[in-house]
Amino acid sequence: MKHVLAGAILALAGLCASPFAAGADPDALKAQFRRPTAIPFPEAAPYSPQMATLGKMLFFDPRLSGMQNISCASCHNPSFGFEVPVPGAIGAANKPLPRKAPTVLNAAWTPVFFWDGRAPSLEIQAQGPITADVEMNGKFPEIIARLNRIPEYRAQFAQLFPGSGVTQDNILTAIATFERTVVSGWAPFDRWVEGEADAIPPAAQRGFALFTGKAGCAGCHTGWNFTDNKFHDVGLPTKDIGRATFDPDEPAAAFAFKTPGLRNLTYRGPFGHAGQFADLDAILTFYESGGIDRPSRSPLMRRLSLSPDEHQDLLAFLRALTADRTETALPNLPN
Repeated sequence: MKHVLAGAILALAGLCASPFAAGADPDALKAQFRRPTAIPFPEAAPYSPQMATLGKMLFFDPRLSGMQNISCASCHNPSFGFEVPVPGAIGAANKPLPRKAPTVLNAAWTPVFFWDGRAPSLEIQAQGPITADVEMNGKFPEIIARLNRIPEYRAQFAQLFPGSGVTQDNILTAIATFERTVVSGWAPFDRWVEGEADAIPPAAQRGFALFTGKAGCAGCHTGWNFTDNKFHDVGLPTKDIGRATFDPDEPAAAFAFKTPGLRNLTYRGPFGHAGQFADLDAILTFYESGGIDRPSRSPLMRRLSLSPDEHQDLLAFLRALTADRTETALPNLPN
């Protein structure tokens, strides 16, 4: 009887044991992922609600496209984490694009844009899809003339940009200002970080311990938005050379793509720079494989030996990063 009781006590102790590695400080680890309290706006484009409202209207307005039939939101749909649920969004040429549209979520904290980092600011990023012939195929002289014919737009630009009105730079400034306000809401994980002990289930807590420990995910997915905003070759089977197009002299840039943030993943599948993975289970399984071994592959990529339970715990943690509530009201566009 004593042996049975001792075994039960040991089993209970095992269930209550910390999932974190010996010597790890759970509170210090959680603090590394605490949400910021303010959105950073550049001095050259400070926030105002009027500017963000104008930018939101433009973001959803198909009149910025050549055929006036698609908008920024066509590829960055708020219902899908400001992405779209297809490997490649459909552009002006009515064909899937070769890369998946990256999310706009938390772009205010992002220093470079696109999967290959070719745009150094949100303003420059916004220009790319608008004018790309395979994306929106817009031409700014036509866009400017079109917006100037709309009294409400003309008045708003005159008020916000006195002396210049509707110009290419002002259009991009307004859109970028709105995009900086697109912030993922509070998730169960955030409430857990702030001290609500049961905000996420035990499986997700064990998943966080794996994420920051044995699985090594936090080597690239750092900070509150879970990205180092750097470029890594994770060993994907692809012919797309990624960052190397713009940094050909850096050996590690071959097949390297920017680390995506992990907020609101529940809405954002498929995953990968070309939407190669249908769901979180598929992309996590790939990461466990370690990817293709080649000279440019990141040293952070390695084969993982996760048990089925550990795999499920990691998935539980990743799902805990989705906001409790996500609502985006559509703007009323002027006639």
